[in-house]
Amino acid sequence: MLNTIVTGTPHPDRPPALIVHGLYGSARNWGVIAKRLSDTCQVLAVDMRNHGASPHLPTHSYPDLAADLAEVIDAHGGRAAVIGHSMGGKAAMVLALTRPDAVSRLMVADIAPVAYSHTQLPFIHAMQAVDLSRVEKRSDVDAQLARHVDDPTLRSFFTQSLDLKEKRWRLNLDTLAAEMPKILSFPEISGTYTGPTLFLSGADSTYVTREHRPRILELFPSARFAKIPGAGHWLHAEKPREFEAAARAFLTA
Repeated sequence: MLNTIVTGTPHPDRPPALIVHGLYGSARNWGVIAKRLSDTCQVLAVDMRNHGASPHLPTHSYPDLAADLAEVIDAHGGRAAVIGHSMGGKAAMVLALTRPDAVSRLMVADIAPVAYSHTQLPFIHAMQAVDLSRVEKRSDVDAQLARHVDDPTLRSFFTQSLDLKEKRWRLNLDTLAAEMPKILSFPEISGTYTGPTLFLSGADSTYVTREHRPRILELFPSARFAKIPGAGHWLHAEKPREFEAAARAFLTA
């Protein structure tokens, strides 16, 4: 089962909220938001497979990821509100479409049920190129990553997935690289999820466009759309208070 961080106690009237991180992320990245939302319901934050302290496995398809999430939900009462960002949002959508009984409501953060043409492989190659034998502190990793990754915010984000003591990445980089086509795509799935659904995007992001809305509404006919001003793809990190407010309103509606 996925490594799961549980925050708060079960709510008498609401199922738990399950937070699903994006590519290269972890449950720990969501600790502050999970703690703040725990006054509304119990919050479960998971490390997805091939990330963090969860199992490193040879596959990384969205049906696999959705099945992992269903196992966590089944272990915590059988039903949950699900909040997923980016890759985690796609996994959450597949879960809702294939196991609608397990999802009380769905919040998708800055991703659409479509295939994307960009690639994340250069970042994987940058992490694979780090000589971990020469690493004594995180700044050593940052200096090596800087040869390939210009953005210091991204470098800081990647180093959060480094086990400095063991000198290893907590990411299964080989599997993520091999499965990148699946990560960028979205599987063909029949059926719909009719429960309450919110697609929350960063106003400065191009991941969810008006051209995506027909497909979204075909799969999620109850979907509503909202944007956080001044936020890009990493809306929960760039505007955490605004993200928390949107999630709180959705969870308690």
